[in-house]
Amino acid sequence: MRSFPFTPLIIIGAPRSGTNMLRDALTYFSGVATWPCDEINYIWRRGNATHPSDAFDPEMARPAVRRYIRGRFEWVARRYNADVVVEKTCANSLRGYFVDRVVPEAKYVFIRRDGLDALESAMKRWQAAFEPVYILRKIRFVPLADAPFYAKRFLAGRLQSLLYRQARLSAWGPRLENMSDIIAARPLDETCALQWKSCVDAAAGFFANMPDARYCEVSYESLVKNPEAELQRLLNFAGINQSVAAHPESVAGISSASIGKGRQALGEDTATRLMPLIKDTMARYGYA
Repeated sequence: MRSFPFTPLIIIGAPRSGTNMLRDALTYFSGVATWPCDEINYIWRRGNATHPSDAFDPEMARPAVRRYIRGRFEWVARRYNADVVVEKTCANSLRGYFVDRVVPEAKYVFIRRDGLDALESAMKRWQAAFEPVYILRKIRFVPLADAPFYAKRFLAGRLQSLLYRQARLSAWGPRLENMSDIIAARPLDETCALQWKSCVDAAAGFFANMPDARYCEVSYESLVKNPEAELQRLLNFAGINQSVAAHPESVAGISSASIGKGRQALGEDTATRLMPLIKDTMARYGYA
């Protein structure tokens, strides 16, 4: 396998943990690029489209799968003349070893956030209206061989929503191994709590024995409170020899206003009910 002449920089984080914000700040700098859509889960699932969850074993990174995904990284590097290709797909938090089998030369950024803030924000996405423009931007990156499968699943989901007038999407975000059972048995807030915990725990396990030279950890809270210093730290880690001080626009859209909003919106009673589901993960990072 030929090594990349550029650096893949992969952001790992649970949904609504600041992954988009971080990707956008990093790709502000010259020579740093990403895909012209929000996430590329369709690409990561090439050859494994019918697998029921986003938790992949590394053995699923077969040679043809690796070639295809690596080719998409090379496409971004060529198209945008990039020295660093940033990738952010939240489902990758469930399959770190698979991702590393595909791109063993990657560097990683692990971003985490207070689980109550993150899950409350995720609840809004589960309840969001259908966004055709958002979907169209992602469709162009669906592998042709997998297009019939995704078209059938999409139409089935839309039909279900129309027939039963569902107030939320049938599923949103990373798919857990037992997602259907969770959705059927749990209210939305508990579903989001378990989704957040599964993503963070899987990512933490993946990074547990990784050398410091290959990954860097940042909290959402520290990033939004000290964006210049934290972004500069991440640039230095990724080998991007540019200065945030010289480009203040890169952090102009970063705000700390959302810290604590999720907790407040959930209310004390709901937060108390949810905490047993996520307490150990919250405590690991000082959120409980």
